[in-house]
Amino acid sequence: MASISRLAALVLLAVITFATLSPIQLRPHLGDANMERALAYVLFGLALALGFPSRVMQTILFVCAVAGVLEFLQIFDPGRHARLADAFVKAAAGVAGILLGRIVIAVASRAAAHR
Repeated sequence: MASISRLAALVLLAVITFATLSPIQLRPHLGDANMERALAYVLFGLALALGFPSRVMQTILFVCAVAGVLEFLQIFDPGRHARLADAFVKAAAGVAGILLGRIVIAVASRAAAHR
């Protein structure tokens, strides 16, 4: 399961990077922009947590760094805008995904212990 989760995290990182840095007209639109951001980063954090279950602090730092760096890089695209609030939403959603992943791991390990 860790290999699949790591692959999913890599794919999500590529999609998030494309959506964040591509011209605004090429960015996929599924609904409210904040909901899109949050969902993408929750899934990214979840995939990282399941892919690297023993590296909680590193995954938290990585998600926050990705959110900050990608938001910062929008400064160099004249059609995009970098906002600190957006970076915080992305980082918080990523951490929430990691916490969700930790809950999934705990529940799965308890269920396996009761077998």
